[in-house]
Amino acid sequence: MSAVPTCVRVPASGSAPLRAPTEAAADAASGSLVFLHGIGGRASGWAPVQAACAQAGHASLAWDMPGYGESPSIDPYDFDGLADALARLLDAQGLTRAVLVGHSLGGMVALQMWARHPERVAALVLVASSPAFGHGSGDFQQAFVAQRLAPLQAGRSMAEVAAGLIPTMVAPGYSGPGLAQALACMGSITPTAYQAALGALVQFEQRAALPGISVPTLCIAGEHDRTAAPSVVQRMADKIPNSQYLCLGGVGHLLTFEQPDHFVQALLPFVNRIAAQRLGAASH
Repeated sequence: MSAVPTCVRVPASGSAPLRAPTEAAADAASGSLVFLHGIGGRASGWAPVQAACAQAGHASLAWDMPGYGESPSIDPYDFDGLADALARLLDAQGLTRAVLVGHSLGGMVALQMWARHPERVAALVLVASSPAFGHGSGDFQQAFVAQRLAPLQAGRSMAEVAAGLIPTMVAPGYSGPGLAQALACMGSITPTAYQAALGALVQFEQRAALPGISVPTLCIAGEHDRTAAPSVVQRMADKIPNSQYLCLGGVGHLLTFEQPDHFVQALLPFVNRIAAQRLGAASH
């Protein structure tokens, strides 16, 4: 059997720490939140968001994507493999379905999960993400990968790569604590994992899946995002039946790092509504 990714699990406030899948199964019906980081992220990057969700009564887990942190890598490293790894993690945690909250590449993993394992998805929150990479041009894809890998090939460390890239992905003038957190996350990724994730990213294509999404979906953009521009996120939302679209002001692509409180304020009304509907259905 293939290995299971590692994760950080945070129970709802007032609950005992969850140590075994059988304990986790007790809250499976409530649809735990599952946070999926981007290509430069880690499970630890969701810590402020997980803490706020716990205070609001929502259990959650945040994975380290295959190859990141202590999570075993996969071969081939592609979106089908990432979705299957996520399904194994849900199995290991006793979760039949989950509300998937994916940032950037993590949003793409969430879309792939819907396309490959729709029965495991209770709802989708797609954050600063898109349903396909770029324009589908082979030349464009190759140029993007070459640009991102050039610093590594020049002998720079991932910490140096992060120092050059992360400041360009936040809102103009941002210098809050999330900047150091984002730098630490990206700096901890191995070059091998980063290159594998880039290779998967440029192959992503799920535009055809959007009209068939039948679970509640929230699409969130950042006002100053130059990676997944608000117009891109809104077009994605327009193609998903009954989805919601929000654009958060004053943030860039790393909105979950830049203003985690603002992000949680956008997330919780959606999550609370999903939980209320689930509880109402269970009572009948």
